[in-house]
Amino acid sequence: MHPYYQGRPPAPQPVRWVATAPPGAYQRGPGGYRQRRRPYTGPPAYPTPPRWGFPSLAWRWPTSVPGARPETPAAVDRVRSIAKHAVAMLWLLTGLAVIAAAAEFWRYVLLLQSRFGALSSGVVSVSDTFVYTGAILALAVGAISVGLTIWWLYVARLAATEVSGYQPARTDKQFFWGMLIPGINLAVAGSVFAELEHAAQRGEAKDRPKPGKLVKWWWGTWIANGLLMAITIAWRFRDSVQAHADGVWLAALTDLLGAALAVLTILLIRRLVKLLAPIDTATLRPMRVVKVSDAPAPPLRATRAFGSSR
Repeated sequence: MHPYYQGRPPAPQPVRWVATAPPGAYQRGPGGYRQRRRPYTGPPAYPTPPRWGFPSLAWRWPTSVPGARPETPAAVDRVRSIAKHAVAMLWLLTGLAVIAAAAEFWRYVLLLQSRFGALSSGVVSVSDTFVYTGAILALAVGAISVGLTIWWLYVARLAATEVSGYQPARTDKQFFWGMLIPGINLAVAGSVFAELEHAAQRGEAKDRPKPGKLVKWWWGTWIANGLLMAITIAWRFRDSVQAHADGVWLAALTDLLGAALAVLTILLIRRLVKLLAPIDTATLRPMRVVKVSDAPAPPLRATRAFGSSR
């Protein structure tokens, strides 16, 4: 320690702060004198309604502004939006598959009744209408649902790459070919879901993915539905009456198994969405007004002419 301090800190020196205006802050008139500020005369008035200002529109992304590019949402944010559309189509597929199965069961009952007598042509026509309409709608909605699910899986793989920090085991080309080629997709689809679940749970890249219980149930139902559909299509080529009746029964079982597969897909998508893009319930609490009681009536707002400035 310096001998000047003698064991004590130096006394603080007083500091005075002086604020001065920068040069040119005040406008000066002729001769260097400061101009006097004009007194306040009230708000501005216009002889006609002003044409400037913001347009009377809701806020939106600047897509129509020249030179402005909207930000591309991250893959984690896109996972939720695509999942909503996929889940909606899967619920629709579930209902149509159940209706198609009910129509097939009705046809099977009519086949049993036809052994003891002739059937009404009107009843048979209504049954055929339900069977064909249900089958066509179920196939169409099923194709859309498969497309949306594969699209969601592609975006979910990108989101899993962001949250886990490593690339998926399959390339995009291997993923799409493996999901679209019949027969091969029975094995690839379950592996993709297992790898996605492993990455969404922030597992290590070197560890082997271990599918959870829901993934195993979905995988088993997916394989069973694919095999049963192939058997049903092959059974249609038989010409005997019993083969025709068995084909109706197999078609009904295929529709029911497809409905179960759609429900399992919905549950699996929702679980993976929670893992990839969780919502903090402590910071986000959705509230809803249920009832308002003993509240005074709001005052009526006076109407004014359109385009008035005040």
